[in-house]
Amino acid sequence: MSSDELLTDKWLKKLDRQSQQLAARIGLDRKTFGEVFDKSTLLLLGRLFSNKVLEQMDFPLATGKEANVFRALTPEHEFVVVKIYRTSNLTFKHIQTYLDGDPRFKYGLKNRREVIDEWAKKEYKNLERLHQAKVRVPRPLKRIHNILIMEYIGDANQAAPMLKDVELSDPKKICTELLLFIRRMYKDEIIHADLSPYNVLMYHEKPYVIDVGQAVLLEHPQALDFLKRDIHNVVQYFKRYGIVKDEQQIFESLTGMKE
Repeated sequence: MSSDELLTDKWLKKLDRQSQQLAARIGLDRKTFGEVFDKSTLLLLGRLFSNKVLEQMDFPLATGKEANVFRALTPEHEFVVVKIYRTSNLTFKHIQTYLDGDPRFKYGLKNRREVIDEWAKKEYKNLERLHQAKVRVPRPLKRIHNILIMEYIGDANQAAPMLKDVELSDPKKICTELLLFIRRMYKDEIIHADLSPYNVLMYHEKPYVIDVGQAVLLEHPQALDFLKRDIHNVVQYFKRYGIVKDEQQIFESLTGMKE
């Protein structure tokens, strides 16, 4: 066995132990464990460790239908987020809705793994684009196949909570800022397509938009429908604080279109 193979084997064993500990902490069954930490994903994580990108995996932050999200530590002792898109049990029909019609991904995808890798690539590109458009999002740091590394939003004790779990001291300000984010995205010809209290984190009384894998360019055939849905979700949520906004008026002021 070569030195490279020995190193890979060493990291695989270490990562397997760490991932099993993480799985035990959040009660992952054997099937789900295999879906998250399959051999190819462990090998990719091993490369990130051996290349000194990561020092250790920390605790899980979220478990979704498509990905598991963990906090991790870099060799510089900085927290980052590691999002691992599962290589099986993925809602491909849902994903294809957002990939189809996106000019950035108009070439054919041959298999399941390619679809997953492209989805992770899409989220990385969307984070870059939104960051440049001055929409507050986690900074994307690195992507390797189905693994995405990004800025951690939170402190040493816990990650920032979702908007839905926070009682706002100044809801009008947050509502205005989220609508401003929608406006900035539209101006940059990109639509989040799933903006909701579940996809906004609150940290130091500032909103951070997350889960942007499904965000589409304005060229997408369903872009305007997605825009209406984003506006609706924000407006409906803030009604609980007595804030009333006209969804149609917001849409028309953004697009210049009347129905």
